[in-house]
Amino acid sequence: MRTITVLGNNSGRNAGDNAILGNLLDDFTLSRQDIHFKIPSLNPGFINKYFGHHSVEPMGMMPWNLALKNLGLPLYLAMTRTEMVLITDNILFDRKFNNPFVNYLKSIALFSDSCRKRKIPIVFYNASIGPIDHAVGREALQKVMDASKLVIARDNNTKDLIQNLNLSHPEIIVHADCALNTSIPSADHMDRIIKKEDLFKGANGTIGFNVNAYVDNWSKPGLLNRKDFVQIIAGTIDNLIDKLDIDILFTVSQVMDLKITDECVQQVRNKDKVRVVNNNDYTYQELAGLLQKVDIHAGLRTHTLIFCAAVNTPMVNINAYPKSAGFMQTIGQGDWTLNFEDLSVDNLSAIMLKAWDRRGRTRKEMLPLVHTEKSKARDSVRLVTELLDKL
Repeated sequence: MRTITVLGNNSGRNAGDNAILGNLLDDFTLSRQDIHFKIPSLNPGFINKYFGHHSVEPMGMMPWNLALKNLGLPLYLAMTRTEMVLITDNILFDRKFNNPFVNYLKSIALFSDSCRKRKIPIVFYNASIGPIDHAVGREALQKVMDASKLVIARDNNTKDLIQNLNLSHPEIIVHADCALNTSIPSADHMDRIIKKEDLFKGANGTIGFNVNAYVDNWSKPGLLNRKDFVQIIAGTIDNLIDKLDIDILFTVSQVMDLKITDECVQQVRNKDKVRVVNNNDYTYQELAGLLQKVDIHAGLRTHTLIFCAAVNTPMVNINAYPKSAGFMQTIGQGDWTLNFEDLSVDNLSAIMLKAWDRRGRTRKEMLPLVHTEKSKARDSVRLVTELLDKL
């Protein structure tokens, strides 16, 4: 068996991160059955439960494993007792650089030199990078690049960032996010969930929403606080219900967002029209299956947008993350973005109503572009295995 280490946010708390890992493993299995995957995780039991049908070896990252999450013996062993290291998702940024409970970049950079000396290649696998706003972050990222043999980015923004930082780097190829290839459960399986949650009862359809807990991180100081944000989301929902007589489905893809989602629901006047589903109760495949049933969706979390693209549901990006804007551009939907500084009940209502009116046309426009992106995401396996076989 060959051995590959997969680095990412693999604790099970985020449906998008789960989809990245799940689709990566599925995509490799389509062409190779001789690869064993080492996966550092705060929750090894989650890895075994949901991905144990693959050849996986979860590596605990708790204090009793001699680790402070991203800093410690498990990450060192994962990066040095393997044949290749894959960096996934968007885990390399320089925010809270010295905090190993938040930041991966410092720890990965620390151990990258050991990979380089052992000739263990690092490969960015359908990944994003950034933001990198400080000299210490640039220096750390250069150390990772020095040990890298290939950068497979999931958007052009990452390629531009690397080049704008004037980093020495290996070949950069722009592919797409693994989660685009998420498959949904059977119709019977989804019908049982829909019945249990009492969804999609209204004759006029359902609009989806997703919010996250990082409001203060993405709003400029003094521009928009949490209370303002909640009122904007709730006010927009009431506007849409009044104008279209539709139902609302909040999809929570990260458990930490449950509280702010509930705050939004409590401010909605038409609470009887609102339902909430979350990744505590449902897998990423099941959440994608529910998003397939909504008419349009507005989201902050990037992977709710990616799930929508995977199932051909038109979406609006409430733009809190650079990676969200980058993703929307790759599927030709860059115009369906509302930047955080422009967020208001009037502006969000207007773009949602426009998206509603054009939803049929948008579905047709997205389909061929998303199909191409799905193929690119899966083709990353070929590039990695070609490199692996040359070692």
